[in-house]
Amino acid sequence: MKKVLLALTTFAAIISCNNNQSSTPKPDILAANLDSSISPGADFFEYANGGWIKKNPIPGEQSAWGIGNLVIEENLKRLRDISEKAAASNAAKGSNDQKIGHFWTMAMDSAKIEADGLKPIQPLLDKVNAISDVKSLLNTVAELKKIGSYTLFSDNVYQDAKKSDVMAYYVSQGGIGLPEREYYFKTDSATINIRNEYVKYITQILTMSGEDATVAATAAKNILALETKLATASRKIEDLRDPYKNYNKMAITDLGKMAGNVDWVSYLKNTGVQKVDSVIVGQPEFFSALNEALTKTPISDWKQYVKFNLISDMAAVLPDAYGIASFNYSKLFSGAKERKPRWKRAIQMEEDAMGEMLGQLYVKEFFNEKAKQRYTNMVEDIRLALKDRIAKLAWMTDSTKQKAYIKLAAVKSKVGYPEKWKDFSTMEIGKESFAKNVMNSKLWWHNYSYSKLGQPVDRDEWDMYPQTYNAYYNPSNNEIVLPAGIFTVPGYRDEELDDAVVYGYGGASTIGHEITHGFDDEGRQFDDKGNLVSWWTKTDEDAFKKRADVMITQFNEFEPLKGYHINGKASLGENIADLGGILLGIEAFKKTTQYKENKPISNLTPMQRYFMGYALGWLGHQREEQLRSRLLTDVHSPAKYRVNGPFADIDEFYTTFNIKPGDNMYRADSLRVRIW
Repeated sequence: MKKVLLALTTFAAIISCNNNQSSTPKPDILAANLDSSISPGADFFEYANGGWIKKNPIPGEQSAWGIGNLVIEENLKRLRDISEKAAASNAAKGSNDQKIGHFWTMAMDSAKIEADGLKPIQPLLDKVNAISDVKSLLNTVAELKKIGSYTLFSDNVYQDAKKSDVMAYYVSQGGIGLPEREYYFKTDSATINIRNEYVKYITQILTMSGEDATVAATAAKNILALETKLATASRKIEDLRDPYKNYNKMAITDLGKMAGNVDWVSYLKNTGVQKVDSVIVGQPEFFSALNEALTKTPISDWKQYVKFNLISDMAAVLPDAYGIASFNYSKLFSGAKERKPRWKRAIQMEEDAMGEMLGQLYVKEFFNEKAKQRYTNMVEDIRLALKDRIAKLAWMTDSTKQKAYIKLAAVKSKVGYPEKWKDFSTMEIGKESFAKNVMNSKLWWHNYSYSKLGQPVDRDEWDMYPQTYNAYYNPSNNEIVLPAGIFTVPGYRDEELDDAVVYGYGGASTIGHEITHGFDDEGRQFDDKGNLVSWWTKTDEDAFKKRADVMITQFNEFEPLKGYHINGKASLGENIADLGGILLGIEAFKKTTQYKENKPISNLTPMQRYFMGYALGWLGHQREEQLRSRLLTDVHSPAKYRVNGPFADIDEFYTTFNIKPGDNMYRADSLRVRIW
């Protein structure tokens, strides 16, 4: 999901709440996973997780394998069971069970999908083929936007960053097919190969759609050239994290002054933009470049560009030849060796279409009120820990501290699942075709989002589904959202894990991480109401930036893959949140009975178990292709560096594991990051 949210915790697992497992005591999860041949001071990530990694190679269908993947696999099976029961229920038309059941049934009917061919999207292809000028191009793009297209540029409805009680229409850069702008410009052999393979993929898709092979090959080269122009005008990933520079508000009637070749009146009407008199432009220079490209690029190239994007976007719901072509291309970024089975692909698309519907059934079976209350209480423990740390900051003045207390107290926590569920009664899901169901669901979500314009902001709404293995901080609502799915560790019940593990997993890598996002380099710029407004003194801002610059330098030095360093500036918010989360988890854990009694388990002290518990949340390894892709596109550091990076800045880590000068994990006291 493309959201204006500050960062997501992609690998922070916590606790399973499935109480239907055997009561037989299980092996200590920490002791079972460690690699005793590695010392904590040499490489803590490998010390804590290396034993498991050696015994668990990455399966062919996966690009990475670790605790997060195990959670996802378990949840896929749960959702499959829910879907199969719904399909067999003969539920009333219009009910959630009927929609889930029909979506699942059509997704699994491979014979019908093959027989239908391109028929489900033929009306859209006819409109693409009828494009004759810029006006008809934009009219067609507007229609495709309603079913999820990101051609030309990106636009959507979000809260106004400077007036969070108002929903606003945003437009921003987009329109490129490669994952990130740097793919169009890097000159290493791997990236050059990706560009060459992208041209081959475009050629293949256009040829499969009926184009002459020579025409398709020429069109593919032209599409790459067109996208390169758009990428040239696009901001780098690190520059997209400045909320002020990416907030350019103007009267909606002035869009024509920025890009006069776009008939904005027709475009806005066709996409459903109404009841607003202003628009927030992310990157004005991009639209100036797009405006020029609309007239200087032959309309024939634009037609092929739109056609390719339509078919490629829909490849997963078309006959297998299209899906296989898409998968083979995607291997350049994932490294996966095998395509996932149809049922897994179906569940993933079903979640995209109706994830909250599935979530209502999921939480009834897999997440109880006792678990919800436990993690609600933990949020308050972490909140108090941050308040205490703010009070002790020597670099922050009292006036800024007082405002920080106000913001911290106002942080809203959402745990497990929404208090109020969305109404999906108008989403049309039937048995015409799998593609039709997917397009109808995307149209529903588009209309749902755009209907918010001119309406009061619903601060109770969730932007993730209960079963999602993820969490987020939303600056506009000043809230942390912790779906039930994040509280899953396969094979262990809540009571089978000691507090040290729980506070490392949950207190640090999820709750503490998300709360700290409200005070990272980007989140700190929003006030307690969720508005982008300065509440810091200039002295405190300078002090914060000075400390943050130390972290940028630290992470810039990491080179996970030869020639590919971590982007310290782009990943700064996540790295600050990781460090802050660990520190807050420590403060909260020190108040527990386990810490005070200091009794070892499996020859590991409580504090050792805390650090290992945090590392366990990042257990896993990934293929080189995915690592390379994420270093270019992801604002999160690779998992190993989300452990070793912040640990080297934490004093308790040194005393707990006796880290000494000369150890790889050692960092001189004067070089450690001191922020929150």
